[in-house]
Amino acid sequence: MTATHNLRLGLLEGDGIGPEIVPAAVEVVDAALDAAGAAPFEWVRLPLGRSAIDTHGSPTPPSTLDALAGTDAWLLGPHDSAAYPEPYKSQLNPSGTIRKHFGLFANIRPAKAFDGARSIIPGTDLVIVRENTQGFYADRNTYAGTGEFMPDANTAIAMGIITRDAVEKIARTAFELAQARRGKLTIVHKANVLRLTTGLFRDVCREIGQQFPDVEVDDFHIDAMTVHLVRRADKFDVIVTENMFGDILSDLAGEIAGSLGIAPSINASLDRAMAQASHGSAPDIAGRNIANPIAMILSAGMLLQWLGARHNDATLIKAAALIETGVNATVASGTVTPDMGGHAGTSDFGSAVAKSISGS
Repeated sequence: MTATHNLRLGLLEGDGIGPEIVPAAVEVVDAALDAAGAAPFEWVRLPLGRSAIDTHGSPTPPSTLDALAGTDAWLLGPHDSAAYPEPYKSQLNPSGTIRKHFGLFANIRPAKAFDGARSIIPGTDLVIVRENTQGFYADRNTYAGTGEFMPDANTAIAMGIITRDAVEKIARTAFELAQARRGKLTIVHKANVLRLTTGLFRDVCREIGQQFPDVEVDDFHIDAMTVHLVRRADKFDVIVTENMFGDILSDLAGEIAGSLGIAPSINASLDRAMAQASHGSAPDIAGRNIANPIAMILSAGMLLQWLGARHNDATLIKAAALIETGVNATVASGTVTPDMGGHAGTSDFGSAVAKSISGS
């Protein structure tokens, strides 16, 4: 089944290496769509990041949010909010702003080793499903204001917020993913200490799990889980956890699989999704055409998979599979960026993946 209309995808290059890795991902996506017989995307370029402060007075202009609402999904490059001038540096960063504005409650982060990626534990193939709106991320866990405050100059307080509704949504997402993969799900929490908050997270996940009797379920405390990943990451399938734990574990899992430079992710609600590499903007190598675009390319592939499922479009799902195959083949051929021991530039790697997909 081919899409009956061209989907519109937002394009936000961001800061640092963003203007290098995002175009590489677009080149690969366009090649995959063509090879799969899918309708081409209409790319909608939008301002975001440091340059948008100069042109629009905000790193995440309201006009950008309005335009994103009129697209089907979008690609977001990394941002360097730590380098923004005040007051923007202290405000919610562009990624957090977009996730909160559109209610993107699920951050899905695979960690998959492949040949040539110098993985610490070969055979690692897991997905971390991170609840994206609550927990201890105080800049996005409240409707108004923030969950972090100082009642006096020497006291700082952060609220960790867990609600049944949010846990039910992320748990269902995780169980459905496990059902479609290898049928194993691990709940990560700290209920021996944070009994009420992460205890609620664990218990609601278990309740949702009763609706998926074909999925094997276990659970670990967050501290123990870090050890299990380092020792036997290849034994895990889907891991579901709250916001902060998920952020930490996904970075660890990305390194175990080979590098944060190959760690993709999407942020999704039931009707919106955003592709975003797990790594940062790497300003120290920006503009040198040496950044690894694999994470951004694979994130775009995840987005095609999500769009294909949402629109019941088999050609998009085929295009997503072609992207993963193309990346694997390119890395196996020895064409890799310097961080993986090669000499290919960012644009060279993207073009090599596109050519692999096109068969030229």
